[in-house]
Amino acid sequence: MTNRILYTKPSITAVETSYAADAAANGWGARCYDYIDRFERGFRTYLGSHFAIATSSCTGAMHMGLSALGIGPGDEVILADSNWIATAAPIVHLGATPIFVDVLSDTWCIDPAEAERHITPSTKAIIATHLYGNLCDMDALLAVGQRHGIPIIEDAAEAIGSQWHGRRAGSMGLFGTFSFHGTKTLTTGEGGMLVTSDSALYERLLTLSNHGRARGQTKQFWADAIGFKYKMSNIEAAIGCAQLERIEELVARKREILYAYMVRLSSIPGISMNPEPEGTVNGAWMPTAVFHPVTEITREALIAGFAAADIDARVFFHPLSSLPMFEGKPQNVNAWSIPERAINLPSYHDMTDAEIDRVASTLVVVARAHRGDSSARLQQSA
Repeated sequence: MTNRILYTKPSITAVETSYAADAAANGWGARCYDYIDRFERGFRTYLGSHFAIATSSCTGAMHMGLSALGIGPGDEVILADSNWIATAAPIVHLGATPIFVDVLSDTWCIDPAEAERHITPSTKAIIATHLYGNLCDMDALLAVGQRHGIPIIEDAAEAIGSQWHGRRAGSMGLFGTFSFHGTKTLTTGEGGMLVTSDSALYERLLTLSNHGRARGQTKQFWADAIGFKYKMSNIEAAIGCAQLERIEELVARKREILYAYMVRLSSIPGISMNPEPEGTVNGAWMPTAVFHPVTEITREALIAGFAAADIDARVFFHPLSSLPMFEGKPQNVNAWSIPERAINLPSYHDMTDAEIDRVASTLVVVARAHRGDSSARLQQSA
């Protein structure tokens, strides 16, 4: 037995295992798409989107979506510097150039003004990544897109359950992508989804998603274009169907855990967590603590504190422009500063109050060790 607190793990019940067993035993031949079709129908209904295509990953969904827009060599795609590499990789795979811009200090999501400032004649899309369940300012981004005739794409890999003024994350841009990795609120083990309400784009995506075979093509093994193989398996989709039946419960528990942390950490000066502006709902995939610079609490101190308490430490995403394959952009001040003083907190669905207390107490201990003159510095910086 171990007393270690993991940062995340899925919530799997008898419903998921029974659906998966049925798909494994019976989901072949004429029934090989039964659960996939059912999952796509249920997901697009949940999102309020007209179309959905289940994929093997969110990365694959993004790759297909950008390809369907014709993005390629000489094109630029704007995205937040605070991001996982999976958002940038499809841009590079298509021969286009990712343009990294800074994030807002409170939401850690793309700064709409910075996105607009970096638009050039080569800009073909702007990706809005809803980080850790936090929402991008979609009103501002959609207005930018409309002014310049540039599509806004939603990377909602981490934002199932998040809502922007009554609209679900992933349903507002030209298309949205989701991840169902084993760490996510809704999981299929691996897997993803692309959603859109644009019928013409959907038809192009259908062709691309089936090795380039167009719907209605009567020739056997005939490809009408070079496509992709990013399909989800029927067994994965069966698990997804069961998870989707429980989606309100799964999101609600994530939000409960975030709120529990907020209550327990409210006494620590200079700490901020996932925001929820008025009129929005934060799906709370990954509760995250960010310390004000004047506290002098560092990522390394937080990692050490978690290690001493036998808690998994998951760091805030490094800025993509700090990675060796890209040119550094330290002028993206927030994207480069926030990861140096932040930590993701464990948030699996069956966390106990005692485990939440233990994580919160660890942060309190680290904060006390660095207290010094931080309170006075915080007052001066206010």
